[in-house]
Amino acid sequence: MIRRTMLRAALVAACLTPLTLQPIVAQDLIPEVTQPQAENPARVLLVGNSYLYYNDSLHNHLRRMVMAGTEVEPQYKSSTIGGARIDHHNMDWLTTPGAIGVEEPFELVLLQGHSNAALSEKNAKRYMDGVKAAAALIEERGGKVALYMPHAYVEPHKSADPENIRTNARFYTEAGNEIDAIVIPVALAFEEAYKRRPEIALHKDYDGSHPSLLGSFLAAATAYATLYGADPVGNEYDYFGKVSAEDAAFLQEVARDTVNAYFGR
Repeated sequence: MIRRTMLRAALVAACLTPLTLQPIVAQDLIPEVTQPQAENPARVLLVGNSYLYYNDSLHNHLRRMVMAGTEVEPQYKSSTIGGARIDHHNMDWLTTPGAIGVEEPFELVLLQGHSNAALSEKNAKRYMDGVKAAAALIEERGGKVALYMPHAYVEPHKSADPENIRTNARFYTEAGNEIDAIVIPVALAFEEAYKRRPEIALHKDYDGSHPSLLGSFLAAATAYATLYGADPVGNEYDYFGKVSAEDAAFLQEVARDTVNAYFGR
């Protein structure tokens, strides 16, 4: 526990700028898409791997936040494969109207790649090839794309490194700029939460990779603020009482502040 707390502190010290001072990636790249591209999307597809399906699935948490905070009647679908990369998914079939139970085209498709996509040239190229192909297909069918910036590894994961947060921020911001897609800054929200409360557990302690329930809740709040332009603070969704009022308020504030800083809103 002490070692993990020290790593979290190192991640923060090495990679974060206080949110109240300037955008969080000011020394790297600034996102070109800063506002939701699909207005209050109801038909939403999430595509990814275990980072999405852990803890009752990100799409469920996000959908419930949308229901609690907006007038949208969401039709959410999720396609996840353990350890998958973008090109493992049959995007043609998934985005065909009616194929998976949503009759009209998806307004928004969230793409979540492998957690190590940014950490090698080979993986980065494969990710970019996958999202470019997926984005072309999605846009041809009238939808918009959102890219999920995954949180960085912490101990005991073998690839834990304080520099990973900066690598992720730069890589996913550049990817979003290249394909004209909004980026959900989940990685930056995790690091801001650890900065404010180093003892909080947002990762599973046995692998330092997958999100805990609180990690999934924070990711959902960050996606909600990013994709709907809504303030998550005060949203009544608390996973049926399983997230304490204190934790929910804290994570909502972190999500709001991170999104506002990243996009310069």
